[in-house]
Amino acid sequence: MAWLYLITAGLLEVVWAYFLKQSDGFTRPLPTLITVVALAASLGLLALSLRSLPLGPAYAIWTGIGAVGAFGVGVLLLGDALTPMRACAALMILGGIVLMKLSAEA
Repeated sequence: MAWLYLITAGLLEVVWAYFLKQSDGFTRPLPTLITVVALAASLGLLALSLRSLPLGPAYAIWTGIGAVGAFGVGVLLLGDALTPMRACAALMILGGIVLMKLSAEA
């Protein structure tokens, strides 16, 4: 169950990052509210996952899901550039997430 909490927390990190951008510096109420709620839920689920997962791998996986997810949302929804170097960097982060997951089970 801890891994489900962690993955959901990472996905919610993508949600709050997207809506943080949409909030225009916290000047738009609805995106600001979604940002705050998603951020609180993400942190809450991370905290639940940390009851049984080691801190280092869990935190790295949480931030990795958020970083790669936010990058993907930026490319797909916001028109951010998808260059070969940025794609390679995202793949490297994904590789790090996989290695952290594997190391947590060892």
